[in-house]
Amino acid sequence: MYKCILLLLLLTGCKDVYRYPCQNPDNFHAEQCQKPKCQFTQQCPEYLVAPILEKKVNEQQSEAKPIN
Repeated sequence: MYKCILLLLLLTGCKDVYRYPCQNPDNFHAEQCQKPKCQFTQQCPEYLVAPILEKKVNEQQSEAKPIN
């Protein structure tokens, strides 16, 4: 009984949390996430998000290629 209540309380507090504001897709167009301002802090969205997305795309392409 207590485990169920504890589990429900923990799940109600779940939300997306980003380490940097510019990782959040909702902030991609914010002034702090636009060049040249974001270059100083190295928090431009393409620096924080793109490498992960690029890796996933490359993995999918290599799996889809037929081996000759």
